[in-house]
Amino acid sequence: MKIIATDIHKKFRQEWVFKSLNYTFESGKSYAIVGQNGAGKSTLLKTLAQYALPNKGTVEFEGHTTDVNKLISFAAPYSELIEEFTLTEVLNFHFQFKNRIANLNNKDLIALLDMESSKNKELKYFSSGMKQRVKLVLAFCSNTSILLLDEPTANLDEQGINWYKELVNKFSNNRLVIVCSNQSHEYEFCKHQIQIADYKN
Repeated sequence: MKIIATDIHKKFRQEWVFKSLNYTFESGKSYAIVGQNGAGKSTLLKTLAQYALPNKGTVEFEGHTTDVNKLISFAAPYSELIEEFTLTEVLNFHFQFKNRIANLNNKDLIALLDMESSKNKELKYFSSGMKQRVKLVLAFCSNTSILLLDEPTANLDEQGINWYKELVNKFSNNRLVIVCSNQSHEYEFCKHQIQIADYKN
């Protein structure tokens, strides 16, 4: 599995977010997209996921031409959860569309979240940190070949950050992983780095 970005450009209003980006992301490797806040890291990640189209250039998934959503797990602070659902309902709903990694059932996932007492609580009553944990579990525990993470420890405390690192160790092997971040603890495991500032001019 490869994501091949060929001469991609992206503009927001009249300003170029990035230009002339050529890069091949390969399965089994981990990448960090780094840069200052507002530099365009999230925009690049969404362009690679084909959630946003480049103004110029192409993004291709080698060997796949349709329904690439089945290949991708995506987690970000701005991604939405259905807040009227309970935790159990969110898990049931999500895994109608994605296969579970290692056949983990709801009980396993709730234990991984350490949220047994909240399994029947609606997500609108969850803290921001609890919601972020749910987003991360949905992404890491979906059996997809591509894992895309944008500021994965946003809203997490120190314990939550350590928990995130455990997820990385357990569930990122043999996947194509891309992390957008300016916090080194979020991407310290990544072997390759892309500086978004290198593609501004």
